[in-house]
Amino acid sequence: MIVSKAERAGTYLVLGVFTVFALYPLVAILGTALRSEVAGRGGVHWENFGKAWAEARFGSYLLSSVIVSVSVVALTVLLSVLAAYAFGTMRFRGREALFYLMLLGLTVPGEAVVVPLYFDLRDLGLTDTYASLIFPQVAQSVAFGAFWMRTYFRSTERGIVEAARLDGAGHWRTLWRVLVPMGRPALVTLVVLVFMWTWNEFLLARVMIVSEPLRTAPLGLQFFSGKETTSVPLLAAASVLVALPVVVLYLFLQRHFIRGMVDGSVKG
Repeated sequence: MIVSKAERAGTYLVLGVFTVFALYPLVAILGTALRSEVAGRGGVHWENFGKAWAEARFGSYLLSSVIVSVSVVALTVLLSVLAAYAFGTMRFRGREALFYLMLLGLTVPGEAVVVPLYFDLRDLGLTDTYASLIFPQVAQSVAFGAFWMRTYFRSTERGIVEAARLDGAGHWRTLWRVLVPMGRPALVTLVVLVFMWTWNEFLLARVMIVSEPLRTAPLGLQFFSGKETTSVPLLAAASVLVALPVVVLYLFLQRHFIRGMVDGSVKG
């Protein structure tokens, strides 16, 4: 297919416009974070980040977010891969019905179950613990993870699995030695998405967590905004600190993430 110069220029123009719309809020909040707290005072003030870090105790909040996010990602990936392998490669009675029953989890918003979930976890003595943040988010993410990875397993050449079986590989070895390495882009995409969802989760932490040491970064940002409503640069600096880990992870894994998204859309 031959693309004319006019079509190519139009494509780049549209992409440029959308890029400006996407980057403008990020540039604006970063510029605000580097602005002086004193009106009329110019210059770049990097000390706003250090001040926001110290005053808001973001070291503790970020550590809690890291513990919760890494735990959720690890458990979600493990359970999703096991479920997707069963649904994508095995044949058993009720497979399709069970799979679509699991997919119902994608249709239930977290806001609809957070209140009854709170009372259930309170009766079990799990509120105000990391478990009250980890287990519900794993349960919410596994449905998507199983659906996502099942697409890759079903699109894998059947001959590869049969060749592994002829070599004496069982289900466990076929999964972890053959299929999982081939599905690395899909796994990376799943890791980035689940990490982003977990890191940005606010409502569950707001309902479940009372103790300050267990607060996650978004929850800590909300309490910090209540104390620093008059200091817009500090609020902006704190917001940048909260968003930075997700941005860094995406930039580090962007090639695999984009490849996984493209392959998933084509194969799906």
